[in-house]
Amino acid sequence: MKTNLSRIDAQSRAALISDVHYDIALDITGESTFTSITTARFTSKEGKTFFDLVADSFSATLDGTDIAGRDLDLAAGEHVLQVTATSAYNRTGEGLHKFTDPADDKDYLYTQFEPAYAMKVFACFDQPDLKATYSISVTAPQNYVVVLNEATTREGNTWSCTIDYPLSTYLIAVCAGEYESVHDTYSDEHKTIELGLYARASLVSHMDSERLFRQTKEGFAYYHENFGRPYPFGKYDQIFCPEYNMGAMENVGAVTFRDEYIFTSEPTPYKIERRNDTILHEMAHMWFGDLVTMQWWDDLWLNESFATWSAAIAQSEIGVYENAWVTFAAVEKAWAYSQDQLPSTHPIAADAPDIETAEQNFDGITYAKGASVLKQLQAYVGRDAFFAGVRAHFANHAYSNATFADLLAALEESSGFDLQDWAEKWLRTTGVSRLYPVITPDSFTIVQDSAVMRPHRVGVGLYSLIDGHLTRTHHTEVFIDGERTEVAEFAGIDHDLALVNDDDLTYCLMGLTEPHMRVVLDHLGQITDPMARALCWSAAWEATRDGRLPAREYVRLVARFAAAEDQPAVQERLLNQAITAAKLYVDPAWRDQAFALLNDAFRGAAPATIFDRALARVPLDEASSRHFAQLLETSTNREVRWLALTALIAFGERGVEAAAAEDDTSSEGAVSRLRARAVADKRWAWNEITTVEHTNLELRYLIDGLTFNGNGLEGAAEEYFRIAPQLWDRLSNEMAQRTLEGIYPMWEITEDALKAADDLLAREDIPAGLRRVLSEGRDRAARALRNQRVDAAS
Repeated sequence: MKTNLSRIDAQSRAALISDVHYDIALDITGESTFTSITTARFTSKEGKTFFDLVADSFSATLDGTDIAGRDLDLAAGEHVLQVTATSAYNRTGEGLHKFTDPADDKDYLYTQFEPAYAMKVFACFDQPDLKATYSISVTAPQNYVVVLNEATTREGNTWSCTIDYPLSTYLIAVCAGEYESVHDTYSDEHKTIELGLYARASLVSHMDSERLFRQTKEGFAYYHENFGRPYPFGKYDQIFCPEYNMGAMENVGAVTFRDEYIFTSEPTPYKIERRNDTILHEMAHMWFGDLVTMQWWDDLWLNESFATWSAAIAQSEIGVYENAWVTFAAVEKAWAYSQDQLPSTHPIAADAPDIETAEQNFDGITYAKGASVLKQLQAYVGRDAFFAGVRAHFANHAYSNATFADLLAALEESSGFDLQDWAEKWLRTTGVSRLYPVITPDSFTIVQDSAVMRPHRVGVGLYSLIDGHLTRTHHTEVFIDGERTEVAEFAGIDHDLALVNDDDLTYCLMGLTEPHMRVVLDHLGQITDPMARALCWSAAWEATRDGRLPAREYVRLVARFAAAEDQPAVQERLLNQAITAAKLYVDPAWRDQAFALLNDAFRGAAPATIFDRALARVPLDEASSRHFAQLLETSTNREVRWLALTALIAFGERGVEAAAAEDDTSSEGAVSRLRARAVADKRWAWNEITTVEHTNLELRYLIDGLTFNGNGLEGAAEEYFRIAPQLWDRLSNEMAQRTLEGIYPMWEITEDALKAADDLLAREDIPAGLRRVLSEGRDRAARALRNQRVDAAS
C-alpha cells in the first residue's frame, strides 16, 4: 500500500495539533505478524484531521468513542486517540523488517521509518514538525535482545524506554532479535556516553569493534569541540542490520547500519574509509536533523548536505583520512555532477509537495551537491564564522524544527556577509557551471559556461613537467561572478597544464584546453599532488560523459595509469568509470578492444582486493578466465570468490551448479547463489524480478546478476516499457524505484528503445515518481548513444 502525505495536509495538521505524546506497546512474539497498541495524547484546536497508519487490520477510539476510519473530528482541547493494529512483518526494509539468518535460523528485526514509514508500525501523525515525546514498550520472545532509542528496562519479556524530549516520528527505532553486542564508554569534559555495537550472531566474530569504537569516539570528540554542545541525547548504540536498503539511518541513540559494513572478507581500503565516513555522517545527524529538524521535506538537504559535509571535514581534520576531500572530489562530486545533468535535477533547496517527491530527492543533489556547495560556502565565509553560525543555529532551534531561512540568518550574523544572492544562485537553481580556461600568449581568462552566472571562489594552478613530474609552479585564488574573468598575473606564464578549480574549492565541471587534455592523457600518472590528480581524472571522465573526449581515450587512460593511483577511493571510482565507458560509451565495433585493454590492465594488478573485484565486472578473456579459476583454488576472500565464480559462469567456463557446490552457508552465500543463477539464466532472472515477491536484498542481487556483464535479457526493452506502470502500482515506492532503475534496459541502446521510452512518457496517466525513473533512464541511454557516435567518429 502506498502512502503519500502532501505538504498542504501536513501544514494543516500541524496548525491544528500540538503537545503530542505517544504510548506505544508493540508485541513482536508472533511468527509472521505483530501488533501495536498506540495511545496518542494531544491538544488540538477545533477542526478535522486524520492519523496515519498502514496495517492489515485496526480498530480506533477517540476519547473513548469508536471511530470507523482514520478521520478525526476534533473539538478544541485535549484528546486521547487509541489504535490497536495488526500488521505483517516487512521484507523490503521499510517499516518493521524481519530476517531469519540461514546460517543459524536466528531472527532479527529492525525498523526503518524515514521518510514516513512509522505509520507502518504504529498509529501516528507521521510528519517531521509534529515532534512528540514517547513511552515505548516491546514484548518479545525470551531469547531476543531489544534496542530502543534510549536505555531500556526489562520486566519479563517486555522491554521499555522513555523519550522525554521532542522527537520526530521518523527517528524512532526498534531493533530486536538474537543480536550479540559489545559495549564501551566515551567520556570527555562535556559528557559520558554509553556505547554499544550490535550484530548478528553469525557476524559478530568478524566485527572489528576496537576500530569501530575508536572511530566513534574520534567523532564525538570532534563534534563536541566544533558543534558547541555535547551529544544531546542519552546512550549511543550502532546496530548492524541485515537486508538494509541504504548505508545507515540516524535514529536517535540507535543508529542502524547495513551489516555489509561488518566485513566477512578482506575489504578494500576504500570500504573501510567509506564506513568511517558513514559513522561520522550519522553521528553528525544527531545535531543536524535530530536535535534540529527540518520543518518539512523541502529542507531535507539541511539534514543530508550538512551531514555529508560534516563527515568529510571531520575525516580530514581528525587526520586518519587526511585526504578525505580527495575522496569527496572523486566520489561525492561525481555523483552530484551526474545527477545534476539529468532531466530530473532539482534545486538543493527543493520543492517537495508530497512524500513521494521527497523520497526520490534522497539523491546526489541533496547529499553531494549540497555538501559541495557548503564546502565552498565555508571557504567563502571562513571556517570559524561558518562553525559559529552552525552553533548559533543549534542554540536557536534545539529540540524543535527549523527552515533554511533560519540557518541562513545564523550564518549571515556570524559571518557578516549578505548571503541572499549566494543562496538564490546556488541553492534555488539547477545545473552545474562549466569553468574552463582560454589562454593566449598574452592572456589567461576563465570562462563560466552556465545558464546561471554563479559566484565562485576558485583556485587556479599552473603545472609544469619538471624532472619527470607534473608539479604546481604557480597558484592564485580569484573570485568569479560572470561569464569571463581575467587572471592577469598568469598572462604569458609558460606552463603545461592549467587547473581552474585547483584545490577543488568550487562545484563545477572543470574543463581543460585541448593541449592540456593531451598532457593529462600522456602524463596523468606523473601528477604528484593527489587532489590535482583526482581533478584531472574527473575532468577526463566528465569530458567523456559530455562527448568532448572519445570514450576509448578514457579506457586507454585508465588502462595505462590506474595501477599507479595511490588513492584507494579514486582508484575504485576510475575502474568503475572505465567499465562504464567500455560497456556504454565506446563504439560497439571497438568494444571488444576496450574489454581486452581492461582485462590486461586489471588482471594481476595490485592491490588485488580492488582489481580482482573490478575484473569480475568485465567480460572475461581466456587469460582472465584462467586467472579466476586459479583464484578459486587459492583465495579465502568470500566476496572475491563469489565474484570470480559469477564471472566464470557469465563467461561460460563454469555452470550454475558450481555456485550450488560453493561451501558457504551464510546469508551472503544465499543471495550470491541467486546472482549466479541470474547470470546463467537471464529469462529466469527477469521473471523473478518482475513477478515474484523477494526481499530487498534478494532483489538487489537478482538485478546485479541480470546486468552483471552488461548484457541483460535480449529483447527486453519492449517488455520493460509495457510492464513498468504495473510494477510501479504493485510495489512500494522504495521497491518500485529500485527495481525499475535497476532493470532499465541499458543493454539495448537504440533509437527504437528511446522511442519506446518517449511513447510511455507521453502518457498523461504516468505517476510523477515513475516519470522521473523513466526520464532518467532515457537520458542515460540517449547520452550513451551520443557518446558511441562520438567514439565511432574518432
